[in-house]
Amino acid sequence: MDLAQTDLALLEPLTAVWESLTLAGVRGRLDEHGPQVVTALEALMDRPLRVRMEQGEAVFYSHRCPTKETPNEDAAAIVQLSPECAVLIVADGCGGHSAGHVASRMAIETLVEQLRGLVSEDKPFQADLVRPALLDALEQANRDILTHTSGAATTLAMVEINANVARTYHVGDAAIMVMGQRGKLKRQTIAHSPVGYAVESGMMSEAEALHHEERHLVSNAVGATDMRMEMGSPLELAARDTLLVSSDGLMDNLTTDEIITGLKSGPLDAAVASIVELARSRMMLQADGQPSKPDDLTVIAYRGR
Repeated sequence: MDLAQTDLALLEPLTAVWESLTLAGVRGRLDEHGPQVVTALEALMDRPLRVRMEQGEAVFYSHRCPTKETPNEDAAAIVQLSPECAVLIVADGCGGHSAGHVASRMAIETLVEQLRGLVSEDKPFQADLVRPALLDALEQANRDILTHTSGAATTLAMVEINANVARTYHVGDAAIMVMGQRGKLKRQTIAHSPVGYAVESGMMSEAEALHHEERHLVSNAVGATDMRMEMGSPLELAARDTLLVSSDGLMDNLTTDEIITGLKSGPLDAAVASIVELARSRMMLQADGQPSKPDDLTVIAYRGR
């Protein structure tokens, strides 16, 4: 099945398509009176998938590291709550910890379930309830991971889009970027890690950070007793702005400039395919001067109309 040519409308059931995608770890829930949900759990996608949304389009991709046979520890979700409101989520189970894929799945499922409670046949949707729902769900996911797993943890990045305004939330080094059609970087989250803070303070360049031996260390995660969530200020999205949510499998293998160049313009599905292909090629073949860190890779890109 050629996923690059598959165009999913979240508001109409495509049973045959969903049954095919379930084999790759991608599932859709298309409730008549509830939110429309697409999830990727332990996904093994051949290529990016485009999802048509009320206010624009999203393209997402998720696959395990090309050098391993264990489960993909990344998970993702796209939740359309109303014609103007959606939430994009990526969770990256911490490699080297027990059951990272379990922690990322728990985080995604808890967030999605909390968001589902905001929409029903007998209850009008209220956009101002999305933020407290996300914060409550994140705290619940943190408690559940601490209680029901042994040392598991996940980083997480999510964006609430309401009309043309985006708000970012993140824990750890899962990343969010917003760029204009001409390549202007309008928002980029700071990785909660020693290397991330060193780059932000100017003590380390991006090039040095990409090759730093401790780049994989994080200082904040869902599943930690001292977990903290960083929430960004509202950001108005201009027409044709591109919003990216990704696991560190992308950020550890491409520079910021390479990501912006790949995503800033042109068809969104082709743009995502180009950066995914470049990142995975670098994971498999290290070249002098280029970053190369094999890892699970998950990307959600969104562009409004």
